[in-house]
Amino acid sequence: MSHPNHANALKVMISEQVERNYAEIADLYRTLHRYPELPFREYATSARLAEALEALGYDVTRGVGGTGVVALMRQGSGPTVMLRGDMDALPIQEQTGLEYASQETVEAAAGECVPVMHACGHDLHSSCLVGAAAIMASLRNSWRGVLMLVCQPAEEVLGGAKAMLSDGLYERFPRPDIILGQHNTPALAGTVGHASGRTMSASTSLAVTIHGTGGHAAKPAQAVDPVVIAAYVVTRLQTIVAREISPSDAIVVTVGKLQAGTQSNIIPDRAELEINVRSFDDHLHADVLASIRRIVRCECEASGTPQPPEFRVLANTITLNNDVAHTAKVRHAHADYFGDEALFIRPPISGSEDFPYFGDARAGGFDGDDIPYVYWFIGSTAEEQWRNAPGDSRKEKLRHLPMPHSPYYAPGQAATIKAGMAALTTAALAYLSATDA
Repeated sequence: MSHPNHANALKVMISEQVERNYAEIADLYRTLHRYPELPFREYATSARLAEALEALGYDVTRGVGGTGVVALMRQGSGPTVMLRGDMDALPIQEQTGLEYASQETVEAAAGECVPVMHACGHDLHSSCLVGAAAIMASLRNSWRGVLMLVCQPAEEVLGGAKAMLSDGLYERFPRPDIILGQHNTPALAGTVGHASGRTMSASTSLAVTIHGTGGHAAKPAQAVDPVVIAAYVVTRLQTIVAREISPSDAIVVTVGKLQAGTQSNIIPDRAELEINVRSFDDHLHADVLASIRRIVRCECEASGTPQPPEFRVLANTITLNNDVAHTAKVRHAHADYFGDEALFIRPPISGSEDFPYFGDARAGGFDGDDIPYVYWFIGSTAEEQWRNAPGDSRKEKLRHLPMPHSPYYAPGQAATIKAGMAALTTAALAYLSATDA
C-alpha cells in the first residue's frame, strides 16, 4: 500500500490538474460535439485529437485502422497501460437545443443526406481522454512505464477496434499489460459505476435475403412468395428463445427490419430481413446464430425457393467481460479519489461494445494470451435534472431521462467531464505509480 500522505498529495495534484485543464477540455468537447463525424469518417475529429496530444508531448501516430490515433508517453521501465476513447457519431437529428448543437449533415452510403449527432457521448470520451493525457503529462515525474492512448474509430458499427488490431496495433506499438476504458451513462454526474465479470452483451446484426419467384398477385401458384416465407421465419424465430434456450439464460432475438415488394398486386422476388441477437455468453450466442440460419434455410426449403437464402453479418461483437481482480483494483483507486459515496454498482446491460476485442486474443486476432481489461461508467445527468426526475431509485429515474442514442441526450456536464478526466487518470496511476504497491 502507498503511504496515506502520498496518496492524499496525489489526489490533490490530480484535482488541481482537473480544474486547471477543464476549460480547455470543455472547449474541445463542444467543438467535437458541434462537428460530429460518422464511423470511419472521423477525419477532422482524429486530426483535432492528434494535434491536442502532440501539443502535450506525446508521440502520436495517425491513420491506424483508418482514422484511429495512437499516442505514447514513455517514462522509464514499467507496465504499459492503454486508455481507450471512441470518437464516432450517429445519423440522428440533434434536438438538445444546446448552443453548440450539431447542424451537420452528410451523404450516407446510399446517397441520401442524413443528419449527424454525438448522441452516445463519444465526443465526451475522447475529450476526457485528452484531459487525462494532459494530467498524466503534468504528473510525469509521479509515474513509471508506458502510457498508450487509443482514439478509436467506428465503435457504433462495432468495427473500429478490429480495424486497429488488424492494422498491427500490438505489433507497431507496445502490447499493453492492462486496458482501461469508460462510457457515460444516465446517472448523477460526478458518480462512477463499476461491474465485475459479464458487463455488456455480445451482439450480432445479421442480414438475410430470402429469394422467391416473382409474379402477379392474381396467380400466386405460379410464384414462390418470399413475403409468406419471411412471415413464417419471423414467427418461428421466436421459438429460439421460447423453446431452445434455458429460462436462466438472457438472450434477445429481434427482427428489426423486414422489407419486400413495391405494391399489393406484385409478388416480389425477394425479402430482406435484419436480425439482431444479444447475449452474455459467446458460446450460446454462436448456437443462437446457428439456429437462426437453420430456421431460415428450412423455411426456404419447405417453400421451394429457387435458391438458398443468403446471410451477411453487418456488425458483431463479443461479450464485455471485466476482469474481476482488476475491476476491484480500479474501483479502489476510484474510491480513494471520489469517495465510496460517489460509486455505484452497474448491473449488466444489453448494450454492446467492441472494446473487448482489444483484450480477447482469439476474437481480436492477435497472438499471445488475453489482456485483462476494465470498463466502467461515468454519470452524465446534471444534478438538478437527476433530482427532478420522478422516482427514488436509479432504475425509476432512468424511465424519465434521455438515453444514449436519443436526439435529446446531452452528457457534457461539467461534473461529468471532470469525473471522466479523473477516473481515467486515477485508474492509470493505479498501475503506473512510481511508488511501491
